[in-house]
Amino acid sequence: MRLSKLHFVLLLLLTTPLFADPHAPAAPILPLQFGGWHISGTTSHSTDPAVADPVNAAILKEYGFNDFESATYARDDGRRLSLRAARFADTSGAYGAFTFYKSPPMLVEKIGDQAGSLNERVLFYRGNILIDAVFQKLSAMSAAELRELAGELPLATGSTQGLPGLPAYLPSQAYMKNSAKYVLGPLALEKTNVPVPSQLVDFNAGAEVVVGKYVSSGGEAILLLISYPTPQIAGDHLRKIEAAQTQTAPSAIFSRRTGPIVVVVSGALSQSEAKALLASVNYEADVTWNENTYFDKRNNIGNLVWNALVLCGILMAFALVIGIAFGGLRVLVQRIIPERVFHREEQMDFISLQLAENPPKSRTES
Repeated sequence: MRLSKLHFVLLLLLTTPLFADPHAPAAPILPLQFGGWHISGTTSHSTDPAVADPVNAAILKEYGFNDFESATYARDDGRRLSLRAARFADTSGAYGAFTFYKSPPMLVEKIGDQAGSLNERVLFYRGNILIDAVFQKLSAMSAAELRELAGELPLATGSTQGLPGLPAYLPSQAYMKNSAKYVLGPLALEKTNVPVPSQLVDFNAGAEVVVGKYVSSGGEAILLLISYPTPQIAGDHLRKIEAAQTQTAPSAIFSRRTGPIVVVVSGALSQSEAKALLASVNYEADVTWNENTYFDKRNNIGNLVWNALVLCGILMAFALVIGIAFGGLRVLVQRIIPERVFHREEQMDFISLQLAENPPKSRTES
């Protein structure tokens, strides 16, 4: 009887996902209240990217859009706050959408993973969720209130919470603030106005793109980084890009490959500036944003050997102290109470012949 019940429970657990409703509503994104704000009215939820952004719905799909939620919040003092939240399949998608909507005039804020603000609008993302907040009136505590909101957002789990490593290769020198765009599809690439068409980039080959703008002597330069799964695939696409460029305008762009990354520079800059910008991007296989390189004291073999020597020294010192203490105790006890604890006659475990007390008689005496 017990065995049949156990089988029934296991069968129920295994088959529950098969009978789950695929159209069941997703978990809510926005909390009911935070930082003194509470929802005023009803919330809107949709899985259609056109509801989130009718103009750029296809681009949101490229970033892995899942669902959208909007709500209006109010405070007791009458102020109101409008929140729009978009959830993506992973953190890379939320980061890409953040760079897509971020504008150069925005100020950098410390909210969530990254944030920018312009007047009453604050744009930030945390994990795989992008938040667009519009205040009716800002206050000194607005940033702190949004930080509290970021802490209450549901976090992505597993491999979906890692940031892409490609943006780390953008050089910082002469970089134009808020100009980096992380691209995962051809439609978003067209919005960046790069000189390489999406057909040559070939997103079907697993490409991901980062675009950054830089200040040059002639005005503005564009740096395009295209990452592929392997260096071989990157080399093939670099040759296609160079061949296509040779047929159109040989001096329009400069390009090179470093590991699996194809680097392209274009814009109003000299040949020396282009070569310097190309040379500033160098692929390193161990450069990541979300993995520990374990270059610390705990994982250093030199520290392991040194700690082993220190342990041996401690054990030797401990043995020496114990030996001295034991020997000194015996000497001290023997002096205070001689032959009471140590060296007692009755506890001697060898036979004494007593030759000095009973000397043998000689034959003449007998």
